Amino acid sequence: MKPIRLIAGFFTVGIWTLLSRVLGFVRDILIAGYLGTGVVAQAFLIAFSLPNLFRRFFAEGAFNMAFVPMFSKKLEAGEDAKRFAQDAFVAMAFLLSLVTLLGIVFMPLLVSAMASGFRGDERFDLAVSYGRIAFPYILFISLGALLSGVLNATGRFVAAAAAPVLLNIVFVFAMVVAALVAEPGTQQETIGISLIWAVPVAGLAQFLLVWFAAKRAGFPLLFGLPRMTPELKRLAIIAAPAALSGGVVQINLLVGRQVASFFDGAVAWLSYADRLYQLPLGVVGIAIGVVLLPDLSRRIRGGDIEGGRDAFNRASEISLALTIPAAIALVVIPVPLVAVLFQRGAFTAADTGATALAVAVYGLGLPAFVLQKALQPLFFAREDTRRPFKYALVAMVLNLVLAIGLSFYFGFIAAAIGTTITGWAMVVLLWRGSRNMGPSAELDQRFTDRIWRIVLASLGMGAVLLAGQWALADLLMAPTVRYGALALLIAVGILSYFGLGQLIGAFRLSEFRRAMRR
Repeated sequence: MKPIRLIAGFFTVGIWTLLSRVLGFVRDILIAGYLGTGVVAQAFLIAFSLPNLFRRFFAEGAFNMAFVPMFSKKLEAGEDAKRFAQDAFVAMAFLLSLVTLLGIVFMPLLVSAMASGFRGDERFDLAVSYGRIAFPYILFISLGALLSGVLNATGRFVAAAAAPVLLNIVFVFAMVVAALVAEPGTQQETIGISLIWAVPVAGLAQFLLVWFAAKRAGFPLLFGLPRMTPELKRLAIIAAPAALSGGVVQINLLVGRQVASFFDGAVAWLSYADRLYQLPLGVVGIAIGVVLLPDLSRRIRGGDIEGGRDAFNRASEISLALTIPAAIALVVIPVPLVAVLFQRGAFTAADTGATALAVAVYGLGLPAFVLQKALQPLFFAREDTRRPFKYALVAMVLNLVLAIGLSFYFGFIAAAIGTTITGWAMVVLLWRGSRNMGPSAELDQRFTDRIWRIVLASLGMGAVLLAGQWALADLLMAPTVRYGALALLIAVGILSYFGLGQLIGAFRLSEFRRAMRR
C-alpha cells in the first residue's frame, strides 16, 4: 500500500468513525437529558460496558491482534487464507457462545467485579437485570470484529468502519420511541429497558452488515463445528499473551469503574467524559489500528523495510497532527463542551463541572492513547505479543496504585488521573521495546522536523480558544444560541490551527486534500 493510499485508508476509516462518534454524541446527549446521572443511567452504563469489556478482550484485543497479521501474510503469500478465516470464525463462535452463557448465569459476580459500590442499593439489581439482556452483544460484535479484520486485510474498509453507525442509529431510535410512548412518571424506566434491548439488536445488525460485505469480498464464513488445526494452534499461541495483555487493560478499566462506583454519579461523569475524548481517539486511533497493522504485516512478510518505516512514520505523524490539537482543546475548553452538549433535563450544572474535570484530565493523555495505537502494530505485525503483555502488567500495577491510592485524596477523578499517567507510561515502554526492531521502527527526518511545529501550532490554537471562550462567554450560556456559539468557537480553533500549521510548516494542507480525494 503506497503512502498516499495508506493515508487515504486512514481517512476512509476516520470519516466513518467520525460519523459514528457524532451519532454517539446524539445518543449520549439524549441519555444525559432523559436519564442524567441517576439510578437507571448508572445501571445501564455498567450493563453496556460489560459486553464491551469482553469484546475488547476477545476480539479487538487478543484475537484480532493475532489473527490479522497471520491472515494478511497468508493473503500476501497466496496461501489458503479463506480456510484459515473459516476455521477461526467457527472457533470464535463456539468460544463466545460459551462465554455468553456463563456471563448470563454469573452476571451478579460480573456486576460486583465492575461496580462493587452498587451492592446494597437498587443500582445493583437493575444492573444485573440489564446485564443479562445486553450480554449476547459480545457474540455478535466479536464475530463482527473478526469479519472486519478480514475486510480490512483485503483493503476494504467502508463496511467495517460503517458498522458502528448502526449501533447509534438503533439506540437513538429506541430512546425517541420510548420517550413518546412512556406513561407519565415512568419515562426513565421505559427508556432504560428500551435502551438495553437495543444493545443485542444493534449487535446483530452490525454483524449482518459485515457478514454480507465479507461474503461479497469472497469470504462467506459460516457457522459449524470447531476443529483444531495447526494454524489455529499457532493462532492460540500467539493470541494467548495478547489475551492476557488485553485482560490487563480491562483490569485497568475495572479499577476505574470500581473507584467511580463509590462516588454517587461518578460512573456517569466518567462515562460522558470518556465519550468526549473518545471522539478524536476513535477517529484517529481506530483508523491507525485498522489500516496500519495489515499494511505493516504485508510489508514485513515481503521484506519491505523502508516501506514499513515510511508507513509507521506517516501514521504517527498524521495521528499526532490531528490529536495534539484535540488534546489542547479538551484541556482548554472542557466546560463549554460539556455544558453545551450535555447540560439539560436531568443533567445539572454540578454534573457539568465534574464531567468537565474528567474531560481535561483525559485530554492530557489523549496523545499517549493514540501513540499506543501506532506503536503496538510494530509488535503485532511481527507476531510479538509477549512484550506488550509484559508492558501492560507494569501499567496495570501503576494504575492500581494511582487510581486507588489517589482516590482517598482526589475522589473519583483519581480514576482518570491513573488512566492518563498509565497511558504515557505505556508509550515509554512500547517505544523502548521497539528500539531493537531496526530501521522499520525508527523515526525519519520528516517526522522529527514536523512534530515540534505541530505542538507549536496546537499551543497557538489553545491561546485562540481561550480568547474565544472569554469573548463568547455569554452566548455559550444562552439556551437558544449556545450550539451556534460552540460551533463558532470550534471553527475558529480549527482555522487557527490549520492556518498556523501551514504557515510554520507543521504540515501541508495539500496532503490532506490528496488523501481525501483518494
